[in-house]
Amino acid sequence: MRLGDFEFDEFEFTYNGKTRRVFRRGSGPGIVIMHEIPGITPKVARFASLVAEEGFTVFLPVMFGTPGREPSFLNVRVEIARACISKEFNCLAKRESSPITEWLRGLCRRVFEECGGPGVGAIGMCLTGGFALSLMVDEFVMAPVLSQPSLPLSGPGHKAALGISDDELRSVKKRAQAGASVLGLRFTCDKLCPPERFETLQRELGPTGFEGFQIDSSEGNRFNIKQSAHSVLTEELVLEDGHPTKEALDCVLKLFRERLLT
Repeated sequence: MRLGDFEFDEFEFTYNGKTRRVFRRGSGPGIVIMHEIPGITPKVARFASLVAEEGFTVFLPVMFGTPGREPSFLNVRVEIARACISKEFNCLAKRESSPITEWLRGLCRRVFEECGGPGVGAIGMCLTGGFALSLMVDEFVMAPVLSQPSLPLSGPGHKAALGISDDELRSVKKRAQAGASVLGLRFTCDKLCPPERFETLQRELGPTGFEGFQIDSSEGNRFNIKQSAHSVLTEELVLEDGHPTKEALDCVLKLFRERLLT
């Protein structure tokens, strides 16, 4: 199927009685890309293709939205509303992971079995941004990236929360201390991904367990990034050397290469 400017293979994957479509492109060790609201947009497909070009097999499970559709104010609002009432997403839970992460763990096992290599990479964005933490419970998930993690949705007492269970957090801390450090990306003025969340990650995982890549989006910043900027690797990505979003992309690709192509 064509998504934006890129062709992807498509298959269905069933785990625990739940079946979802998954798009696949490339060859090499596997990377599971958990797309943002409102779905697998053309720029999400572009990002996936950039990862595939580095020598990886990318897998994009469909979690909401219509694949290939351009984002709009209306479909973003519709998909956020659907996610908030869905039993698969815990949009407000501060210390509980979303049930969909169990299905994603099953997909990661399938990817590891199919692609081999040292392990699997996982990157989430926006509502799925923190899911890579839950996936780290399995030791073959070796390259976790959190791009603008937005759950739980901001509110009183929610800004610093990670949206995973205490047991999962203990597992993540052990993995991070053993070398499976976590990379996080955000814009400095992003209200959906508040700075308190990165402060929690830094405190819990330690100076070597979490690397936070924060891009200045304050008023008057040198790259004219708008204060409402949110999607680091997709809608806001500028593929020009020296641009901070391109540097963020380079950090992600470097992590994947170092962990999965050795």
